[in-house]
Amino acid sequence: MPRNFSRRRLLTTGAGVALGGAAAAVTTSAQGAAPVGASLAGVPEETRSLDELYEEAVAEGGKLVLYQGGDVDSQAAGVRAGWAARFPKVELTAVVDYSKYHDVRVDNQLATGTLVPDVVQLQTLQDFTRWKQEGKLLRYKPAGFSKVHKGFKDPDGSWTALMVIAFSFMYDIQAVGSNAPTTPLDLLDERWKGAIASSYPNDDDAVLYLYHLYQQRYGWDWVARFAAQQPQFGRGTNTPGAAVNSRQKTIGVGGSGSTVSTSTTVKWVVPSGDHPFMAWGQRAAILKEAAHPAAARLYMNWLLSEERQLASFNGWSVRTDVTPNASLKPVWEFQNAHVDGFPRFMEDRAEAERLRQTFALYFGEVKGDPSPGWLGLHPGS
Repeated sequence: MPRNFSRRRLLTTGAGVALGGAAAAVTTSAQGAAPVGASLAGVPEETRSLDELYEEAVAEGGKLVLYQGGDVDSQAAGVRAGWAARFPKVELTAVVDYSKYHDVRVDNQLATGTLVPDVVQLQTLQDFTRWKQEGKLLRYKPAGFSKVHKGFKDPDGSWTALMVIAFSFMYDIQAVGSNAPTTPLDLLDERWKGAIASSYPNDDDAVLYLYHLYQQRYGWDWVARFAAQQPQFGRGTNTPGAAVNSRQKTIGVGGSGSTVSTSTTVKWVVPSGDHPFMAWGQRAAILKEAAHPAAARLYMNWLLSEERQLASFNGWSVRTDVTPNASLKPVWEFQNAHVDGFPRFMEDRAEAERLRQTFALYFGEVKGDPSPGWLGLHPGS
């Protein structure tokens, strides 16, 4: 049984008793840095230090549960290690699964009074606007919120993007030789027939959008010719990089990477001009019914801190005042990254479904188990 099932029943039973006191003021514990009597429409930015927030999280019970969108559990290793080193008295449980499973999992937990996570950090951007409308998110503005790029935050503080993720294609530097692919058009070269790995565009919405951009730029003929290259499709956006790094394939499509990587074996490509790739801000939010709101506030502030933003693996920050790599301009200045397009795409679920099924006609139905495994209803409980 999930850890807070009985607690939520008690809260429901006592709601009538607590209502009068709750209506009198909005307290700091409920809204982060909001002073007593503050309007929810004007939630101020957090002013307390990480150390002060840490003390509050320890006093709260020293636990935090994060549902993180991703492909394999090891993708949370860096966050777990960094958190444990910085906040050893607050236990972090980070559960990695596809965002499209985490979001409906959270919906079901809320519907059944069995909520597990305190923070959700997902690729399914449309869920954050929906959850905000449904009143399920805690309005909170972590320190540095005012410096976050305007497209990467909700103005009311219901959610904040904490990192930039980008998808494109990559290749084995040695295997491609002197004639490396520089645009998606180059992937149609007959040399690469049978040498390409890709994540399924009809399985992951970010990859779906990437292929949609390719189709918009080059036409459906590009899609047909790419299918004729006999790419190897797999579940999980980690699979193209894994295939290239293990030298099973020469090119990988639909995976994340870094323009500032020092790798001498694999190059991740940002095409020039109007040849597309895609990037977005990975949104995170505190659930209003979170069992550990103090620890959740600490997490949001920590990930958005200058220290963590400077440590960005791909050289991009969600903040306008942080430059992880001086040689790289902010991601929102790359017109071919379509930073504003992905959120709009994610909101139109009918169009996304039509595209998903259309790409299935070209590439086949999704096969195989999900790369994180099957985690069930209440992982992390």
